Amino acid sequence: MKPFAYLRPATVAEAVRAGAGHPGARFLGGGTNLVDLMKLGVESPGLLVDVSRLPLDRVTRTDDGGLRIGATVRNSDLAAHPDVRSGYPALSQALLAGASGQLRNTATTGGNLLQRTRCPYFQDVSKPCNKRIPGSGCPAREGAHRDLAVLGHSQDCVATNPSDMAVALAALDAAVLLHGPEGERTVPVTDFHRLPGDNPDQDTVIRPGELITEVVLPPPPAGAASLYRKARDRASYAFALASVAAVLSVRDGRVDRASLAFGGLAHRPWRARVAEDVLRGAPANEDTFTRAVDAELAAARPLRDNGFKVDLARRLAVGSLAELTTEAAAG
Repeated sequence: MKPFAYLRPATVAEAVRAGAGHPGARFLGGGTNLVDLMKLGVESPGLLVDVSRLPLDRVTRTDDGGLRIGATVRNSDLAAHPDVRSGYPALSQALLAGASGQLRNTATTGGNLLQRTRCPYFQDVSKPCNKRIPGSGCPAREGAHRDLAVLGHSQDCVATNPSDMAVALAALDAAVLLHGPEGERTVPVTDFHRLPGDNPDQDTVIRPGELITEVVLPPPPAGAASLYRKARDRASYAFALASVAAVLSVRDGRVDRASLAFGGLAHRPWRARVAEDVLRGAPANEDTFTRAVDAELAAARPLRDNGFKVDLARRLAVGSLAELTTEAAAG
């Protein structure tokens, strides 16, 4: 690990000034991903700005009945929060599906949104990788890509976003609050992560020096239920091969509201807008769910060894929507 400077600011403004004033700076929360990448030589920041002691560790209700989640709230605390468990079960389930208990006790909300891909070529500094070194190539396209993207990838990158939490936040219409040198702005979670295009080194739309301070959830939609389901190679401590977060309400046997997001399939949490259009107002049954999910996954472009993820995602999503329908019928 290369030498680096360390700073623990007392305020958000001080943290932003420090981050903006040093091009090689990184904000440090729980460090569960950043420190690993520093050990591997993938990340070599000149300055670590430790934001873990800033007063951003609270979950509070908004005036309209939503939630404000501070950027340094620990994943375990957020998963167990009574308002999250009762109003946003998909978020609680997604957090509990990620990592180990020890990691969840350290990882933070802001850090979870910024964690980087687990593509093996990105983590191996002896190999080319356009995400790590722009223009160096993407050996994953012809190499080991079983776990990688089937949606939205490019010739330059087939990496996937590893977050479970962000998939649930995408389905729940959450927004990210950012503080930077130019002030404060809010970005929908669905727009926060980006597709790789020809510059996959940029995972998000975050600007230099900007710090995530909060995630804001709208009020839970009336009459809707939500869940998160994840398929992986082993029962615990594994990243998603495919995952889905779904929010559904049914009225008079028809879909009244539906939002759906996939994980493990793309460079960002994949909000399934095409499927949602098919679902809205249609009979709440398996035929509708299959037709909707197939319409979304028609855009999939699997590589040589990961075509199985398309069928896996289809079964996961159809089963989740059916489960929510049964839950709605039971009241």
